[in-house]
Amino acid sequence: MNKLLIFLIIFICTFIIFPSFLFAQQKPALQKGIVYHSVNNINEYWVSEKLDGIRGYWNGNQLLTRQGHIIHAPQWFTHNWPNIAIDGELWIARNQFEQVSSIVRQQKPVNENWQKIHFMMFDLPTSLDNFSLRIQRMKLLKEQAKSPYLLMIKQKKIGNENDLFDYLDEVIAQKGEGLMLHHQDALYRVGRVNHLMKLKKYQDAEAIVIEHIQGKGKFTHMLGALKVKTANGIIFKIGSGFSNALRKNPPAIGTKITYKFYGKTQNGVPRFASFMRIRRDI
Repeated sequence: MNKLLIFLIIFICTFIIFPSFLFAQQKPALQKGIVYHSVNNINEYWVSEKLDGIRGYWNGNQLLTRQGHIIHAPQWFTHNWPNIAIDGELWIARNQFEQVSSIVRQQKPVNENWQKIHFMMFDLPTSLDNFSLRIQRMKLLKEQAKSPYLLMIKQKKIGNENDLFDYLDEVIAQKGEGLMLHHQDALYRVGRVNHLMKLKKYQDAEAIVIEHIQGKGKFTHMLGALKVKTANGIIFKIGSGFSNALRKNPPAIGTKITYKFYGKTQNGVPRFASFMRIRRDI
């Protein structure tokens, strides 16, 4: 009887539990940047536009979200892609985040929707080279793949900080989100790193909707403002950044949203907060 029980336990572990563990998708080990601060030699950094899309991770076989969930892209979308890990952004165009998010979240991909999307490479997580050499490697991978859907974010050098902020103004004027700065000699490191910086005109953060505030005047019978609560327990109102459609059908109570702001008060309340989008974790 004991031998039979042991056999059943071994069978379950070998053929049921272990395979499910073996083939489970793990959360990709990704590199994250810090907020920009002035540096002595800005020309040691490669500068690229910070795209407003969905971060994706190509593991050499399939596309994953940064949480490790499978992105159900059509097979033709990733045809002939290299069998190495690529960190990148699923992107359509500036100011098209909601459309990208909607397409990427679909369980059954629609070909005509995915034809709008590109996977914009910006790093190679498993490479042991410095970033300058990784840029050259990404250019070569793009040429070898000959895929219209596998592209690369443009990287450029900036001479000084004045030129950097001029470039930021140019990107923002064209409805871009901001810039990323990556040190030329940096290796890919998992987690928050100092050699990768993001530069925006504003800061952004997340909060939970806790109340709808009725509008007045032209917004009568529509949303006037959202009362939200941050992870730190700060409660404040957001009254701008909404389309008429959102004012008529506002984010539900309990929804996580992303907002932008310009600094904080002495009490920690975000200044000039404005709604950006509903945060949908894939």
